[in-house]
Amino acid sequence: MLQPRIYLLSIIAIGGGALLPLGLAPFDWWPVVLISVIGLQWVVEKASSVSRAFLYGWLFGVGKYGVGVSWVYVSIREYGGASSELSALLVIFFVMGLALFSGLIGFLAYFGRRLSAVGWTFFFAGSFVLCEWILTWFLTGFPWLFVGYAFLDTLYQGIAPIGGILLLSLLGVLTASSLYGIRRDRRLFIFPGGFCILCWMLNGIQWTNPGELKSVALIQGNVSQATKWDPTSAQPILSLYADMMDTVLNVDFVIWPEAAITVPLHRAGPYLEQISSRMEGSLLLGLPIVEPLEGQSEEAQKYGHYNGAVVVGDGYGQYVKRKLVPFGEYVPLENSLRGLISFFDLPMSHAIAGSRHQELLVASGMRITTAICYEIVYPQLVAQDSVDGNVIVTISNDSWFGYSIGPHQHLQMARMRALETGRYVLRGTNNGITAIINPAGEIVSSLPQFTRGVLTGSFHAMHGSTIFVQYSNKIVLGLLAISLVFPWLLRRNVRKMSKQ
Repeated sequence: MLQPRIYLLSIIAIGGGALLPLGLAPFDWWPVVLISVIGLQWVVEKASSVSRAFLYGWLFGVGKYGVGVSWVYVSIREYGGASSELSALLVIFFVMGLALFSGLIGFLAYFGRRLSAVGWTFFFAGSFVLCEWILTWFLTGFPWLFVGYAFLDTLYQGIAPIGGILLLSLLGVLTASSLYGIRRDRRLFIFPGGFCILCWMLNGIQWTNPGELKSVALIQGNVSQATKWDPTSAQPILSLYADMMDTVLNVDFVIWPEAAITVPLHRAGPYLEQISSRMEGSLLLGLPIVEPLEGQSEEAQKYGHYNGAVVVGDGYGQYVKRKLVPFGEYVPLENSLRGLISFFDLPMSHAIAGSRHQELLVASGMRITTAICYEIVYPQLVAQDSVDGNVIVTISNDSWFGYSIGPHQHLQMARMRALETGRYVLRGTNNGITAIINPAGEIVSSLPQFTRGVLTGSFHAMHGSTIFVQYSNKIVLGLLAISLVFPWLLRRNVRKMSKQ
């Protein structure tokens, strides 16, 4: 009877993991996330050993990432030039690696099974969210598919300006774990009810204050990935964006997407001067930046390639992307992997990360928090730059995702950054989804995918800070420490009292 039991628990684990992405964009069936988390807690509780608990957690991760990051296959197969077989193999290895973090949840949570119902609830939730936090920084991080995103459009979202996405995840997992534990202790019903009341009260707070109203135009060029980096397409792309500027010359702030033009900055000077001379406001655009590397002799001078953004017109500044996409913008173990397959030689795969601390861009009298593509998924990075910033601008080229769920997940995370920081997020993309997002995380207006167009609207330069901007993850890390340590202290005191 042992083997059938293992198979059943394994199926429930992988199925529970596969359910979790259905609670996130574009599906947004948030109750499914609760079922998913309960399923993981149940199989960990039934595990006969710590190794089995790790296995069930890992299988949960396989299901979770196998469904939730399926768009990686599109990137590798359609735009990386790899065969379907090799693409599938690379995705499998990627998913299996990410699933190790879910395995760690099972490993940690296993040791809390014998705690009281309340202790087990908090210990499991702490173990789960601790592993999400690790994913924000370990090996540059991959903070994708966090539980908290499922609660963006629910009552729970009111907690985000205090502790960010991780605190929202903690409340979500605590809710699921409390519902699971009610069978042992009915008092656990207090927690979901208390969370609802707390978040309802917080939803009415305006953490930041609106400043000057600005007009904005976001240009979505919809240039195909197949032609963007073709040298023969460089001039037509320059002409395209110049023509699309004709209707927005009087706008305060214009945004072009990531790598809108593929001509590097040092060669694009005359073109940008011509554009800025026609406009009254400022333009922020993405483009490659090529600069000499420091510490090199003139004879052996080497150049660094950067994924950057600049402001022209009524503003100034240059920003270089800090969080690079593995294999897309740099190749780990480059000496061994470079050249094996065309996927490892993608355009911009030689990019160099910018310095950690950079001056904010200034446009039309505003200080701009800039996030290029992948950077918007890092809550702490965006928060620390928003201390002095008035608005968040994220530029992206989601063409790599194709017709997949990736762009919708990416947009959802941008919405969370708006809610966490209490600032407008202006999202300019090459092929969608271009959007204006208000400080409540709501999409004010947007352009559909795979269309060419100009999104016009207005926003306020925001002042002040949310608690999350001031303290980042300090609050949630303190709560995680309490949830992991307090149940054991409580158990110890109960044992002492029982002996007396």
